[in-house]
Amino acid sequence: MNKEFELNESQFETLMAAMKPTPMIMLQCGTPPSVQERANAAWAVLGKELGVDPMTARPSSAVKGLRFFMAKPVEQEK
Repeated sequence: MNKEFELNESQFETLMAAMKPTPMIMLQCGTPPSVQERANAAWAVLGKELGVDPMTARPSSAVKGLRFFMAKPVEQEK
């Protein structure tokens, strides 16, 4: 069952920074991670930090703001 969570200011800033576009430099180093890949990686870190399954995270309510989301809690390892 999903539960509501709130990101603190630092967590929110980390997530927003991960989704900023980056310029692509044409070198032979390969392509940089996409915005989606960076956002997924940021959610994976936040998921571990908050104890939620990041793949279940969904916006909670537009009225509450962007820092609130619903997600399925995961059991912490003991």
